[in-house]
Amino acid sequence: MNIRIVFALFFILSLLMASSCRQQEQSKTDQETSLKPNPKTDYLALAISLDTLSRAEYRKRINEEEHLLRSASDAHGKAFYHYFKGLKYETEKQLDSARIEYEKMAATQPGDEIDLLKSYKLLDLSTNYGVIVEFPVMNKILALLKKAEQADSRITYHLYDLLAKAYFQNDNDKESLKYAEHYYSSHPYKFHPEIKQRYYDISYLLAYRIKDYEKMMSYNVMARNLALSLHDSLAIARTYDNEAQIYDSKGQFGKALASSRAYVNYLKKTNNLNDIAYSNLATSFIHNQMMDSAIYYFKKAIVLSEKNPKGRKKPTYFNGLIEAYKAKGAYAEALDAAESASRLQIRDLLERDAVKVAEIHEKYNTEKKDRNIDDLRKRNELSEKIILQQRWTMGLALLVFVGLLLFFYILHRQYRLKEKNQLLQSENKRLNIEQKLLQVQLNPHFIFNSIANLQSLVATGDRDEAGRYLTVFSGLLRNILEQNRKDFISLEEEISSLDNYLLLQQMRFPGLFEYQIILDENIYAPDLLIPPMLLQPFVENAIEHGFRNIDYKGLLSISFRIENGVMNIMVDDDGIGLINKDIPSPKKQSLASIILKERLDLLFTSPGQEAKFEIEDKKHKKEHGVTVHIIIPEIKE
Repeated sequence: MNIRIVFALFFILSLLMASSCRQQEQSKTDQETSLKPNPKTDYLALAISLDTLSRAEYRKRINEEEHLLRSASDAHGKAFYHYFKGLKYETEKQLDSARIEYEKMAATQPGDEIDLLKSYKLLDLSTNYGVIVEFPVMNKILALLKKAEQADSRITYHLYDLLAKAYFQNDNDKESLKYAEHYYSSHPYKFHPEIKQRYYDISYLLAYRIKDYEKMMSYNVMARNLALSLHDSLAIARTYDNEAQIYDSKGQFGKALASSRAYVNYLKKTNNLNDIAYSNLATSFIHNQMMDSAIYYFKKAIVLSEKNPKGRKKPTYFNGLIEAYKAKGAYAEALDAAESASRLQIRDLLERDAVKVAEIHEKYNTEKKDRNIDDLRKRNELSEKIILQQRWTMGLALLVFVGLLLFFYILHRQYRLKEKNQLLQSENKRLNIEQKLLQVQLNPHFIFNSIANLQSLVATGDRDEAGRYLTVFSGLLRNILEQNRKDFISLEEEISSLDNYLLLQQMRFPGLFEYQIILDENIYAPDLLIPPMLLQPFVENAIEHGFRNIDYKGLLSISFRIENGVMNIMVDDDGIGLINKDIPSPKKQSLASIILKERLDLLFTSPGQEAKFEIEDKKHKKEHGVTVHIIIPEIKE
């Protein structure tokens, strides 16, 4: 990898770690309102929204929440107190302390959002050292992601990001890019500028590592459009540096030089010039065989790195000088640059060795601390086992005592249930007897009216008609006597009885009325059950009180319809309607209604069953007659 690309990657990563507070004034009020702690705060939503803050605001918000939650009394608040405290330790690079705080997060139940967040942070810490992520850890991350996806968790995007990081550390750049895309598409704040910029920059770096120039250019264009919309000069400048890398990688050195110049010009305008920018520009001049310009900018890079309080000379700048001097034939200057580079490389090697020694020492101290923790854990486990054994002993004794109490309670309850069962059987017999008595009350009422009809025919002297009437009546009476022994008969039998009854009434009152019985097309009468003699009282009222005093031929309509498990029955006539003076015996009429209501109440007692009837006078519709609406449950054989 050439010098220019190395510094470009380093610079982009450093910018990602210290992103600017763009749009801070515009969103400041909204953030203060949404993040203001209160007793009903959704702390998980607050934790997710931290992604949209700059690094300075991120630290400030974490400290505020940790302080506010320090005295939390509820379990939910306590869990997030440890979470924010762990984040605070992470920002201070105290990873062991952060791990201890995350371990203290107590979930309400296994697999809930707090449990997932805790597991995520612990796994994130285990991949925080920039080394290869081992197979067991990768398996844990994948298993946790599956759990989060199944639970439709709000932190699923965090696990996509963690997988992208793990694959990046394992040099699997294609998988890393894939999960980076999943991370962005599932982020709750994916339209926020901070989230977009981070995604575009990371995706650009990953595309660079797999040499996918098309994706590099695509992500860079999106990053530039975003920076232009935000008027972020520093971000715009960075896109020109990225563009220079793309052209340089493709061998289009002229275009790379133009982009590098644009990059440096943007940094000059915003007073953000740095040694890396000069080094990248110098590298572009080398690729375009413009050695004097390359030497000039490498020297400026070295001078600028010395002026920076945190900066330092980089051996790669001198390596660039060596290459430029050699191309010019200035070997003495190249030798001086080589000696400077060698001194810097020796310095860096010594510093790296010192860092490694410090890391080994830190690792030793950490392992020692882990051993102490492990010893304490084993002692705690032993104490817990002893306590558990004692609890089991007490528990077994209590269980035996409770078992004895339960045994005597069950014996007593069985005795009470037997008594209750006997009472229920007696009550059931009583209800059956009442049902039969109600039917017996209704049948003589019908028989009385039928004999009265026969008597009228005999009185007229029409013996043939009376004989035919008697034949039909005797058949009807036989059916009624047979049905009287049953609580329910088929709808087909009920319709047959109604048909015979109406035929008898037409014989008694020739030309007084016509009738029709209508069945809905989805009804199969032999399969449906209905209480016997259910409609006869209303049919009788329609003929006796509705049609007797009219000067036109009446029409009686009986219809049956099934809808949503309910049988709807309608008895409709176009007679004179409900006129009190035309009703000779109100007691007689009301008796049939009372008996019918009692029958329905006794027959349909199960929960959810509805059985009722309503009598509607059609005068309010400016029509003649009465409509009776009857509703009973649909019952099949």
